Parts: sequence; C-alpha cells; structure tokens
Amino acid sequence: QVQLVESGGGSVQSGGSLRLSCAAYGYTISSYYMGWFRQAPGKEREGVASIDSDGSTTYADSVKGRFTISQDNAKNTLFLQMDSLKPDDTAMYYCAATQIRLPAFGRLLSALYQYWGQGTQVTVSS
Repeated sequence: QVQLVESGGGSVQSGGSLRLSCAAYGYTISSYYMGWFRQAPGKEREGVASIDSDGSTTYADSVKGRFTISQDNAKNTLFLQMDSLKPDDTAMYYCAATQIRLPAFGRLLSALYQYWGQGTQVTVSS
C-alpha cells in the first residue's frame, strides 16, 4: 500500500526558508514520478515542482529559482527546499506520486497523480 507522509511545514517571515519532506512507504520513489503541489484557501490546487525517475525536474514559473525539488533514494524521501519565501507561497503543500509515465506538459497536472499525502501547512508572513 502506497503511503506518503509530509512534514516540515511551519510559519516563517517573508524571505525565509523551509524544507519540506515527504517519506514514502510501500513503493520505491525512484521508480515513480514525484511532485509537490499546493493549495491556498479559495484557490485550485497547483503544481509546484516535479521530479522523474531520471532526476529531471520541472518547476512552476512562480517558484523557479527559489524552490528546489530533490529526492534521497536511500531514504525513500522527497524534499522541497523553499527559499526566498513570499506571502503568496502560503498554502497547504502536498506531495504526490504516480506510476504514469508523464509527458512534459503533464508533470504539474494534479489529475495525473495517483497517490497523495495528507499535506503540510506553510504560512509566510510579510
């Protein structure tokens, strides 16, 4: 049974940093596409970053140059390093996984991901 457990959220001031973790159970993350998504109150869930089995990454324009997705295969854990945080980054952050071989245009599409964590809250104050 696939299970994803996020941690690392919290409250920071604008310009600060946080590192989110997503521990995976029941499968090997290196064989799946993995992604981070976020959802702010009243807004749709949006893709933030993804990483595929070859280590290729995709980022939303809003986080390019500030966020970095990575994974530690030995620990079966996905990370999201978030720097230069802004109030607009405030949201519930979710990690997700899929066995679907995603096309380039689909790597930030939530509908293509099969497994989801419970989310971790990130709040950035100005």
